[in-house]
Amino acid sequence: MALIVQKYGGTSVGSVERIQAVAQRVYKTVKAGNSIVVVVSAMGKTTDGLVKLATEISPNPNRREMDMLLSTGEQVTIALLSMALQELGQPAISMTGAQVGIVTEAEHSRARILHIETTRLTRHINAGKVVVVAGFQGISSVGEMEITTLGRGGSDTSAVAIAAALKANFCEIYTDVPGILTTDPRLVAEAQLMDAISCDEMLELASLGAKVLHPRAVEIARNYGVPLVVRSSWTDQPGTWVTSAKPQGRSLINLEIARPVDAVEFDTNQAKVALLRVPDKPGVAARLFGEISRQKVDVDLIIQSVHEGNSNDIAFTVTTPILKRAEAVATAIAPALRSQSNPKSDEAEVMVEHNIAKVSIAGAGMIGRPGVAAKMFATLAEAGVNIQMISTSEVKVSCVVNAAQCDRAVTALRTAFEIEAGEQGSRGAGESACIDSPLPLRPSAPLPNCPPVRGVALDLNQARLAIRQLPDRPGMAAKLFGLLAQHNISVDMIIQSQRCRVIDGVPRRDIAFTVSRIDGENAKKMLTQVAAELGWGEVVLDSAIAKVSIVGAGMVGQPGIAAKMFEALAQQQINIQMIATSEIKISCVVAQEQGVKALQAIHAAFELAGSEKFVVPA
Repeated sequence: MALIVQKYGGTSVGSVERIQAVAQRVYKTVKAGNSIVVVVSAMGKTTDGLVKLATEISPNPNRREMDMLLSTGEQVTIALLSMALQELGQPAISMTGAQVGIVTEAEHSRARILHIETTRLTRHINAGKVVVVAGFQGISSVGEMEITTLGRGGSDTSAVAIAAALKANFCEIYTDVPGILTTDPRLVAEAQLMDAISCDEMLELASLGAKVLHPRAVEIARNYGVPLVVRSSWTDQPGTWVTSAKPQGRSLINLEIARPVDAVEFDTNQAKVALLRVPDKPGVAARLFGEISRQKVDVDLIIQSVHEGNSNDIAFTVTTPILKRAEAVATAIAPALRSQSNPKSDEAEVMVEHNIAKVSIAGAGMIGRPGVAAKMFATLAEAGVNIQMISTSEVKVSCVVNAAQCDRAVTALRTAFEIEAGEQGSRGAGESACIDSPLPLRPSAPLPNCPPVRGVALDLNQARLAIRQLPDRPGMAAKLFGLLAQHNISVDMIIQSQRCRVIDGVPRRDIAFTVSRIDGENAKKMLTQVAAELGWGEVVLDSAIAKVSIVGAGMVGQPGIAAKMFEALAQQQINIQMIATSEIKISCVVAQEQGVKALQAIHAAFELAGSEKFVVPA
């Protein structure tokens, strides 16, 4: 007999008929000899209707009262589903988040789970009842009895947290698609269903805008080793398993607010190649990395910053043994790029830097926490370590620094994030991103027979900010991202330009980053107010961007993946405005109106389409 947690989303319980169908599915699972906890969302568009009512009363409703209002949506569903189960002869009891013992932070509308009091829940399970739990909600403390909600994706988070607290055999997430697909079936009808995907890959896809699972739910599953399966509530298809390595022992206290960083990693076996002032036009990155791929040069980090005039900079890191090959490729292609732009100019300069190191912090807990990157930058600044390159992903922030400062940087970061000596990682010559390392947030090994790219994601809800002429000295990145963190603004991609200008004796670089579009104007206003005081240049906002990304653990050690992505965009005459990479992800910023076309082109280039067309129920 298994203990299973099942979660049903709003479309799955959107009508009386759908609730009765869910009851039949639950009843069948119980009759097979299993114990079941069911977590449900509000019916269909109930939450949207409640929000509309609130805004008709107040243009800026109180967050506490919004939690009080929105939590009622799930209470309707749990009562109706419990009634439906009882009509089938199955004992069932409905419970709100407070009744089930989900204790959260005292943060209305975006609370994180601290712990779950499972005594009452376990008692009902042992009595043979199906416990139907209201997702998306909890209680701030037993004393205050303040109702809180968990924010977007809260029912997913509730379900996986309950599964972790109960040590359930697995957690089933029922939704309106048959599982996890290679991309959004609303944009590519031939998106292919995956049998399985690793938690690392799913974390990246979920954070990039794939809406099947919320990143917080995946984070909990990864941290506590909860097996997840995503299935359709409309069919009996097997769905997609989300797998994770056996986790290190982790307390269920402070479940969602435990330390955000699990490992400090470093690699002293790196060198940097930068092409400065390359033409800002479609096809340049494809041509460069296509030649790099043909020469079998394996690239680690790739960054392309915001353009300046009609040119841009592209930089990448390689391991030291293949530096000469990488430098030769860049030097050979530079004249061709220069002649395309302006034959008489000195553009497309190649810059090579030895004696660098990459230091990284990694942890699923950094998702949605604005202060983590800022803390890393501040720690490096306090240690007197200047940052030469920055590359970010949803679960990792990497900085390129001077190799002589690597030990100092690692020691400072381990102290700041309370990482024990055995939890830090290094990478030496010949290793491929430490796939087999026991560290909790190394990229997990690709599943057998899987293609190197598992999925393609599109995020149309971002804006880009660029700060021109930021002084190039320790502490500037810390100051910038510390200010954003103080205003609770989360940052996604961060790119520091390689081009350096000396103005009034001060070396300066541009820095660009992306934020949620709803934060764009506020971020620009706040940064513009302090720019003159801190010696920064102009703050530029562009809200008409899209971010398209590929994800796959199997791309590690395969030089041609980036080139193939860039070539797919070039063939559609789509200009790449920014590039950022991690070990298992490559992201490009393009014009907003070209976002869907970019996703479709990349999905086709990697031959991810299946023979079946998926139609998402209305």
